[in-house]
Amino acid sequence: MLLKTLLSVSVVALALLPALAQAEPWTYTDASGQTVTLDAVPTRIVAHQDAAAGLIPLGIRPIGIFADGPIADAKALQGLDLTGIEIVGQAWGEVDIEKVAALEPELIIGEWWDRNASWSGGTDVSAALFELAPITGPAASDSIVGMIKDYEALAASLGADLSAPEIAEAKASFATAQEAFKSAVDAKPNLTALAVYAGTDALYVADPAGAAELLDLESWGLNIVTPAGVDAAGNNYFETVSWENADKYPADLIMVDNRAPATLENALAQPTWTTLPAAASGAVTEWPAFWLRNYTAYAGALDKLTAAITAADENLTD
Repeated sequence: MLLKTLLSVSVVALALLPALAQAEPWTYTDASGQTVTLDAVPTRIVAHQDAAAGLIPLGIRPIGIFADGPIADAKALQGLDLTGIEIVGQAWGEVDIEKVAALEPELIIGEWWDRNASWSGGTDVSAALFELAPITGPAASDSIVGMIKDYEALAASLGADLSAPEIAEAKASFATAQEAFKSAVDAKPNLTALAVYAGTDALYVADPAGAAELLDLESWGLNIVTPAGVDAAGNNYFETVSWENADKYPADLIMVDNRAPATLENALAQPTWTTLPAAASGAVTEWPAFWLRNYTAYAGALDKLTAAITAADENLTD
């Protein structure tokens, strides 16, 4: 009888081993310097749109997404399958807390923006979400390539298989696009580029130091104009230039923030837009501003930039 009891206990113990293995604590130290520790690897994840764009291609699907605007307009999510994912926010600084609570999240994933000292969505959103689950994630850093690698490390900790063929294919496509971009830039060493956001009130000239994708492009040889007077208060990613002085920073190629079609429309509606030599000559292309988070999207953006650089006159502003 004793032997039979011991055998039964052993069988039960063996059966529990997989469950015990899955229950190992999960720990992640995020970009804000905080360490999040959970009893087990989280599976019920609510993510900001940009975090979702970094994780979904790696096989980690959140149960909820909060976006900075209408989900259909979120550049970061275009081309990704969102089937079965609850949308819990579609405006900057807003989130439906009741919807998030109903999802019973174990973890919120966003990005830490050091220049603003805040998480994705803003301080009000993060404060509300903190009441439901820990918030963590990588930094909106100085390289999109670096951010993608950070997402790979995070995804691996969440159980992603980074050896999946589709991930390797995406990396290969990006590598090809990157080399083509470098070759186009090398062929035009005198070319200067200007990155802008066009508002109805003013032209906003981007500081490359505040945009990870612009820093990548610079590191691959593209000469991007750095504005002299980046706004110190509030918006510290741009210099505000009045439309009357739109030609303050002439360049051979203008890259326009493509997060919304209205941005280019605003520029084209301004009489002084064509005082910029590049605008007058049609040397205008898209700037994938702040939203690239995976290799497939990055490869597509680089292809467009490469075509624009190839077509541009590097001596337009000489």
